Amino acid sequence: MPRRILAFVIAIWAAQAVFTPALAADVVFPPGSRVGFEPAGDLKVSQHFPGFEDVDRNVIIVIYDLPAAALPELERAAESKLNLAITPKKQEDFSFKGGTGKLLSANSQGPDFRLNRWILVAAQPDKDLATLIGVDVPNAALAVYSDAVIRKMLATVTFRPAPIQEQLGLVPFKVTQLAGFRVMKVLPPGIVMMTEGPSDEIVKQPFVIVSLGQGAPEKPDDRARFANDLLSTAPLKNLTTTSTEAMRIGGLSGYEIRAQAKGPMNDDWSVVQWLRFAGGGGFMRVVGVGPKADWDALFPRFRAIRDGIAPREN
Repeated sequence: MPRRILAFVIAIWAAQAVFTPALAADVVFPPGSRVGFEPAGDLKVSQHFPGFEDVDRNVIIVIYDLPAAALPELERAAESKLNLAITPKKQEDFSFKGGTGKLLSANSQGPDFRLNRWILVAAQPDKDLATLIGVDVPNAALAVYSDAVIRKMLATVTFRPAPIQEQLGLVPFKVTQLAGFRVMKVLPPGIVMMTEGPSDEIVKQPFVIVSLGQGAPEKPDDRARFANDLLSTAPLKNLTTTSTEAMRIGGLSGYEIRAQAKGPMNDDWSVVQWLRFAGGGGFMRVVGVGPKADWDALFPRFRAIRDGIAPREN
């Protein structure tokens, strides 16, 4: 499995509204997004989803900002959205500030409506970025958001480096202790990936993943099985549990699992997974992975990161 794709798989396994400064004069980015453009008409950054909307005219633009490995899935999603539309359907190469992608367009209609749809799908593998931008414009809004206007707007699509500090401000918890690690990626709705070393190739160096989840059992007797099931999905070879322990973490019920595994280079890795359970089936998960030879030094640092996670105050 290519290293870039493996890193994406690890991030998924471990599974906005503030002012965002523009990169260029008129380019606007939704909070935390690496993808922005010059919004046309009366479009404003949405308070409800990553993208833009003109509430009065029911115009919606949704932006998906994902790792490059997600491009095939975004292309399938684009085709699926267009399958809901009625011909004429159109697909073409489309150039914009950030590069070149595919622009798909179509429309659908019913007894009392007509919806015009444009979908831009593009990627920049060197920036580990894939995006889908979906534009829905009711027929009644075409006077303001015509095909020419939408195309001109999409031609201004611009990419920027991941705004890590901005993204950290959007997750529902604070990481107050990095213990010498650095944040390399933040994914919605609440996944923070940290690593040590100069590169982002976490398959070659220690890393920590903090994430939020739902679906944890309420009964303490079921939580050990739940924790083991989560760890068993890790994209690691020869994963073998070495110890388990129920404990208190941050004043709440928790569970620790330590394990050994083989890394992608067939090297010896050690793993720790902590779950901290909250009410209503919610939980926080902290996973630390590093070379077995360095484990005695890494483990207390992983634990410091775990203990430095705090709820974000409203």
